[in-house]
Amino acid sequence: MEIKPAPNPTKVATKWALISMLIAIVITYAIQFSNLDINSPVKYIGYVPFFACLFLTQKEFRDELGGYLTFNQGFSAGFRYSVFNGLLMALFTYLYITILSPDYYARSLEKLPALWAEKGMTQEQIDKAMEMTKKFSGIGGAFFIAIGNAIVGAVVSLIGAAIFKKVKSPAQIADELDNTPDATV
Repeated sequence: MEIKPAPNPTKVATKWALISMLIAIVITYAIQFSNLDINSPVKYIGYVPFFACLFLTQKEFRDELGGYLTFNQGFSAGFRYSVFNGLLMALFTYLYITILSPDYYARSLEKLPALWAEKGMTQEQIDKAMEMTKKFSGIGGAFFIAIGNAIVGAVVSLIGAAIFKKVKSPAQIADELDNTPDATV
């Protein structure tokens, strides 16, 4: 009897993280080429594929496990996806801001002082905020994206693990043990 290797949550998580990143890249450039403001609420559309791919990671891993998934397995697969996605998105964000589209990012920063002034910030506060924004836009922004995706992904992974959790009943486990061939023969 051939023994199948156990399904690998890292493989599933990596696949969906790559898919999610490609979708995010398309969304990023769609926003840029349609001249939409990067600071508008449309930027939140990027969370849809992030969450969808996280849940698809957990579902696919459950399917690979034969339709059963413990809470821990579901959380592990979802969290791995979140970490991989965060690292990939951090890399893309850094490249986007510094190499691929620095002019588009710079134009979006020009609109921030007016928005902050509308919210009642003083010129001194606006200057400090702009300094911090420029300082953290490259590597700092990438770092915060990686950490943010991991944190948000951990919370959503808990929810997904609760949704996709399906454990075998004691009767099913006993049945499987009874049908296992004896290796001592």
